[in-house]
Amino acid sequence: MPNRYIYRVTWSEADQERVGLCTEFPSLSGLEEAPEKALSGIRNLVRDCVADMLAQNDEVPEPISSKNYSGKFMVRSRVDKGSRGGGGSAGMSKNTP
Repeated sequence: MPNRYIYRVTWSEADQERVGLCTEFPSLSGLEEAPEKALSGIRNLVRDCVADMLAQNDEVPEPISSKNYSGKFMVRSRVDKGSRGGGGSAGMSKNTP
């Protein structure tokens, strides 16, 4: 399963090194000088973490790539009372002709 997780390597300005990250394990990271080492480091760390979780009968995070989504994109917005869409009462344009 660790091979199906989302990994990335980015630069840490604070540490002046590459940091390896795993989306499904946001609390884990690994610092290395070379990006290749940062990637292999985080992959090894996640592999060991998953093994420990399985040994303890803990729930292991499901890879994002194997989750099923509805395909619907929903946006919630707040509408102020007495002002559809807000902004108009504050002297701002509501972008209506």
